[in-house]
Amino acid sequence: MVDRVPVESKTACSIGYEDATLEIEFTNGSVYRCFDVPERVHEELMVAGSHGKFFNQRIRGTYPYTRS
Repeated sequence: MVDRVPVESKTACSIGYEDATLEIEFTNGSVYRCFDVPERVHEELMVAGSHGKFFNQRIRGTYPYTRS
């Protein structure tokens, strides 16, 4: 498990990143754990105007992931 920090977002509750693994917890309770994510992508996610939109456009479907 990656330590996550709270974020202000309509769709995301918290985001964490460690050793190329990105975790994002959504307000519906689901947690995506994405692998092989470059640090640059995590940095861009953290400053994006919409975390959910960025996730859907740049991360989901691009990197291998598990969902719980």
